[in-house]
Amino acid sequence: MTELEEETRMFDLARSGGTEELLGNVTAGLPPDLTNETGDTLLILAAHHNHVDTVTALLEQGADPNRVNDRGQSALSAAVARQNAETVKTLLAAGADPAGGTPSATATAESFELPEMTALLRGA
Repeated sequence: MTELEEETRMFDLARSGGTEELLGNVTAGLPPDLTNETGDTLLILAAHHNHVDTVTALLEQGADPNRVNDRGQSALSAAVARQNAETVKTLLAAGADPAGGTPSATATAESFELPEMTALLRGA
């Protein structure tokens, strides 16, 4: 398997919630902030696809909760858009900034009229 194929597989694990295998690779040296061709990190993809266990594991391994992709989106704004309260709480506890990114998580909650998400972000 080429290095590119292996990296693609790691992003697929983040999308599918393959926490155990992904964590094994991070523990073995895979950067927890690995980014794909659009700047998405493993954390952003896990948050977008509602995999709180994978989000938690990546954060425990040092993934940056405030890193943004090439479009300025953060893991927190992805979790807000998906209305995943558990992932939002996990990211906030790890220091994710509700005002970070473009659009920010706060702006995302407001633009999609998500009062539960707005309340979680304001409590941060």
